[in-house]
Order: sequence, then structure tokens, then C-alpha cells
Amino acid sequence: MRLVIALGGNALLQRGQPMTADNQRANIRTAVESIVSVAGDNELVVAHGNGPQVGLLALQAAAYHDVVDDSAPFPLDVLGAQTDAMIGYVIEQELRNLLPRQRSVATLLTMVEVDPHDPAFARPTKFIGPIYDHATAQRLAAAGGWSIAPDGAHYRRVVPSPQPKVIVELDVIAQLVEHGVIVVCAGGGGIPTIRAADGVLSGVEAVIDKDLASALLAEQLDADLLVIATDVDGVYTDWGTQDQRRLDRVHPDRLARMSFAAGSMGPKVQAACDFTRRTGHDAVIGALRNIAAIVSGQAGTRVSLSQLC
Repeated sequence: MRLVIALGGNALLQRGQPMTADNQRANIRTAVESIVSVAGDNELVVAHGNGPQVGLLALQAAAYHDVVDDSAPFPLDVLGAQTDAMIGYVIEQELRNLLPRQRSVATLLTMVEVDPHDPAFARPTKFIGPIYDHATAQRLAAAGGWSIAPDGAHYRRVVPSPQPKVIVELDVIAQLVEHGVIVVCAGGGGIPTIRAADGVLSGVEAVIDKDLASALLAEQLDADLLVIATDVDGVYTDWGTQDQRRLDRVHPDRLARMSFAAGSMGPKVQAACDFTRRTGHDAVIGALRNIAAIVSGQAGTRVSLSQLC
């Protein structure tokens, strides 16, 4: 079976946890243990988020800009590439530590084209960076020209998140998978790029949603299952209330009639629905620790066209 597993940025770094290298490696090791549990004879492609990490690098870049006035901060596409390499390196290393030596693993920086006229550029929704209380978030937003939005009980910076259109390295990823290589790619939704009329690629100031990019990747690789692994065990109705209830198996049409937060569960639900509608294959949203049970159909919220939903 060909699986695309999308690891959430907040699953790799727990909410409110300090962004240290040790914390990130410990969380990645836990994620990799779950991935290895379904490796077996399956073909695996692993994508991952980068919201907390790219936000931290953006803060560091802005601080450097404050010191050196004639130096512009690094743009988000470059910072995204840095986090792809950083997180991909640790994922690959931990995979190699747990897999048999004959199982090959490769990490691939992945450019993803977006439409420069995407309306998302005028409506930032993608969370990046650490959490703040409201007063701190407002102060930082005023100083840095940020957009901010509530994330649960806290606030975070939000940036444009345009729809992924083309995965530039798709042919390379497909060749590697067909040769039995576990591929770590499309980190943070891929490096956001635009292509000019003459074919020239250039970066753009945005962060692509990892789940939407993973759905596109899974569709174009003809994956049998898309697994969206996050820090909750599924999709809930009436989330945050005493009436909350996890959905077990659900048709995408039913999910489309529900409302979910644009910066968190919303893109996951959209990605699962898009993949299922376009391919007829199932997608599952669930907890990182439950990947084996998700693949076997015993955990998570399974989005399916089955009439049993």
C-alpha cells in the first residue's frame, strides 16, 4: 500500500513547548516510531509541518534586521527551505536509526507553485511561530507589521497561505518511491514559488498549508491512503464544549456542511475531503501516536465516499 503521512507542526512540537533542538528531536523520535510501525512492505512518503519553526526563524531574521539597518530579513520562502532541511534531517536520521539498514530514506527539498493572484495573499490565516498572550501579540504585531489571530486561548502570527498548484519535484519523488525509497518531502507545504510567463521560478512571501500540499502530493502519487497526523485524535463536532463528539467515519459532503477553524482543523478537513473526492480513496485525520491504528482502520476520523458513512 502506498501511504502519504502528513505530520503536523504542532505534533512535532507540542503547544507551548520551548522550541529547543532537544524537544523537537524527542517529538520527532516519537513520530518516527509511529511511522516505522507501518513501514513493513508499504511505500511511504512523509510530509511535515513547519509553522512553529519557520515563525522562530522569522523572528530571528527580524531581530537581525533591527541590528543591521541595510540588511533585509530573509523572506519566508528561504526560511521555509531552511526548516525543510532542518526538520527533514532529523526525521531522516531517526528513520534510519529504527529501520533495517537496507531500507533507503531520502529527504528532498520541494518547491510548490502557487498562483500569485491567489486571494489568500490578502487574507492571512496560516499560523507560524510561538504562542503569545493578547497584549504581547498586539505589541509585536504593531512593531513588526504582523497580522495576528487567536489560536485557542492564545494568539499567534498569521501569514498568507495560498493554494498549492504544482509540485515541482513530483517526478523525482515518484521515481524514488517506485524504487522503494521512503521519501521525506513537501516540508511545511513546500517552498512557496511562482512561475513567470518565461518559466522562471522565484520565491514568494507565504507559507503553504502542509495538509493541502500533502493532499495534492498524495493524489498525484496515486496514494492508497492519506494520513493527516496531528495532536488530537480526530475531528470533533461541538469542539471545546461538553457536547463534543469525535466523528468516526464521515462522508466529505457531511464535513463540508460543518465549520472548522481556518488556521487549524479547517485545512485538514479540506485536504482530506479534496483527496477523497478527487481519488475515491480514504483519508484519515488522527493522533500522531495512533498511526498504526489509523492505517488499520481502528482510530481517527476516516473521510470516505463509502455509503456506510
